[in-house]
Amino acid sequence: EVQLVESGGGLVQAGGSLRLSCAASGLTFDDYTIGWFRQAPGKGREGVSSFTRSYGSTFTANSVKGRFTISSDNAKNTLFLQMNSLKPEDTATYYCAAARGYPFNPLNSVTSYDYWGQGTQVTVSS
Repeated sequence: EVQLVESGGGLVQAGGSLRLSCAASGLTFDDYTIGWFRQAPGKGREGVSSFTRSYGSTFTANSVKGRFTISSDNAKNTLFLQMNSLKPEDTATYYCAAARGYPFNPLNSVTSYDYWGQGTQVTVSS
C-alpha cells in the first residue's frame, strides 16, 4: 500500500522559511515522479515542484522559483520542499503526490498522479 505523509507546515511571518517533508512508503523513487502541489481556498490545485529521480529531473513553478527548492533523501524515501522568503500568497494546503513514470508536463497534469498525501497547511502572515 502506497502512503504519502506530509509534515512541516505551520504559521510563519512573511519573509520566513519552512521545510516540508513527504515520507513515502510502498513505492520507490526510481519508479515514480514525486510532486509538490498546493491549493488555496477557492482556487485550483497548483503544481509547485516535481522530482523524477530516474531522469534526474526537477521542475519548479515560476511563482516560487528562486525561493523554493525540492530535494530528496532517497535512502529514507523522503522528499523535501525548502521554502524561503515566504509570501502571504504562498498560503495554502500543500500536498505531495506520486505518479508512475514521468508524466508529460508534471506540474500541470494533476490527473497523472496516482497517490496523494493528506496535505499540510502553510499560513504566511503579512
